[in-house]
Amino acid sequence: MHLYSSLARAALLASLAWLVGPPARAAEVPAAPVDDAARFGELEQVRGADLSPDGKRLVFVVPGPGTRTTAYVAELDTGQSHPVIAAEGKPWRLLHCNWASSKRIVCTQYGVIEAAGYVANIIPALRLFAIDIDGTHVRALGAPEGFNTMGGRQFDGQIIDWLDGSTDSVLIARNYVPERNTGSLTARTAEGKGVDRIDTRTGVATPVEPPERMASRFISDGAGNVRVKTLEMIDGEGRLLGRSTHMYRKKGEREWRTLGTAINNEGMEPLAVDSTLDVAYVLQKVDGRQALFRIKLDGSLASEQVLAQPDVDIENVVTAGRSGHVIGATWAREYSQVRYFDPAYRSLAAALGKAIPKLPLVGFTGASADEQVLLLRASSDVDPGHYFTYDRKSHRLAEVALERPSLEGRALAVQVPVEYPAADGTKVPAYLTLPPGVSEAKGLPAIVMPHGGPASRDTWGFDWLAQFFAARGYVVLQPNYRGSAGYGDQWYLDSGFKGWRQAVGDVADAGRWLVASGKADPAKLAIFGWSYGGYAALQAQVLAPGLFKATVAVAPVTDFAQLRDEARRGLGVALELELIGTGPHIEEGSPRRHPEAFTAPVLMFHGEHDINVDVAEAKSMDAALRKAGKSSELVVYPGLDHQLPDGTVRADMLRRSDLFLRKALGIGGG
Repeated sequence: MHLYSSLARAALLASLAWLVGPPARAAEVPAAPVDDAARFGELEQVRGADLSPDGKRLVFVVPGPGTRTTAYVAELDTGQSHPVIAAEGKPWRLLHCNWASSKRIVCTQYGVIEAAGYVANIIPALRLFAIDIDGTHVRALGAPEGFNTMGGRQFDGQIIDWLDGSTDSVLIARNYVPERNTGSLTARTAEGKGVDRIDTRTGVATPVEPPERMASRFISDGAGNVRVKTLEMIDGEGRLLGRSTHMYRKKGEREWRTLGTAINNEGMEPLAVDSTLDVAYVLQKVDGRQALFRIKLDGSLASEQVLAQPDVDIENVVTAGRSGHVIGATWAREYSQVRYFDPAYRSLAAALGKAIPKLPLVGFTGASADEQVLLLRASSDVDPGHYFTYDRKSHRLAEVALERPSLEGRALAVQVPVEYPAADGTKVPAYLTLPPGVSEAKGLPAIVMPHGGPASRDTWGFDWLAQFFAARGYVVLQPNYRGSAGYGDQWYLDSGFKGWRQAVGDVADAGRWLVASGKADPAKLAIFGWSYGGYAALQAQVLAPGLFKATVAVAPVTDFAQLRDEARRGLGVALELELIGTGPHIEEGSPRRHPEAFTAPVLMFHGEHDINVDVAEAKSMDAALRKAGKSSELVVYPGLDHQLPDGTVRADMLRRSDLFLRKALGIGGG
């Protein structure tokens, strides 16, 4: 194994330079120098990369300018690349593309579309289509819709088996919508999700599993056979009730048998099927933490615990190749970990660790049909990500693309796992990021940055938000407060809604620790959060007034009652309402209800078409603060959803946040 020489690497990267977009025309006015906000706000310039079945080409999505996304194909032997198709983001944008065969790709596009009766009368939607790599022969892959179709289709479905790539066919779980009966004998009555084997070129579909109204998921064994399905209990309007039944079938049989159940996400969670071992890999709780099991699908349901950790949850399985066979599993304490079950991949991962020691986060993201050529993504806390191909025959490791080329060569900030004491003495895990080149922080401006979710967690690695603020001179602390996922039931408690006081209390204690340890100047302590993190940032002003001198909240939850109303107008109503709950915390835990407690200025950002948290929540928070005579500003970005998927907009958000914080905290400089 060897890396390309620096000269060869430079030549390869130069030949791939316009992977990030066509070169500027000579007549264009030269761009102004790129500032930190533009560099860090820029979206990843290579997204969802995948390797063709013959191992000769890459397909990937490039975002920008604005909400535009473009699918590119690159020839690995020559380094030449070309755009295949673009989406303008109004409403559709490309998420990722993958290979049906070596000359044909399948792309998934996402959009927020109008639908009466839902949150802000809009819903998220997914569409699938196939296209040749020369941009011709585009074909939609959703179930056909006729003139009499009863209502619109929200999701086309998903590819559950890419097969071997020797044909243009894939196995797809598709959503069917019935047609009104107008007297015609041909009116379609099929409703729900079913599985078809579809020729992506001709569109000819062969039924594999009939549509079922309650079917939500199918899992293939990677060899074209559907072995597991999940049925979701729903009400008369199609809303989820939070109860699932998982079914399986024995090899070579058609009869479905019960595999397990789950209620409100408590119970069994099937992840994958291994056809060679004839087992399903599932997550189940052991002592309040997710553990990984293998369950035989031979009718015996014999179960074997494969992997568990005493203090954190097992997160997921690691798969490889077009068949998606299981090669390992992941979990995270201070750092993300992988246990490889497959000896060949275990050995390869160890060798890669020696070849690229500064990029310890290595993932196998694609493979040729014979798995002799692999696509890797490697990154670290100070490196946003590089893509490599590895030829297992020649042992050649070649770098083929950078994820964020504008940050190449830029000194980034080291992220360090730490623990701090909460008020009750509990040690709360967190990640501390100091400004680049600073080894010990003393009396610096600081930001506490709680993650969203709340059923999520921060992990070690590159974080564009933390890196931006560190580059601007701030100490950044990202707490995995109680209510975060990944640490078992006792840490999750009643989530961050019913258990808001504990979650926000831990966030406030993160600020107190920064001050008590001498790292932060108490007069220059701020808080920044997105989604639930934005909620925590606002509610910290209520729970600990005066602690944080400035608050920035992006797409924040501001009122639990409003959030419950949004849940009622969504699809997952029962589960969402159970998580939010009822009782005094609805009033006590909603920052919009307590504007008088705020002592620091507030800056909020929100996308107009946010279907995760309605923009009305930020508007009502802003109005309440202004009515109470408090300092508040709200910036609404038209046409964008919860993630603000526009590099120019993200740069604007960062730039405004930096100026706001510097003014509020009394920090000089630009």
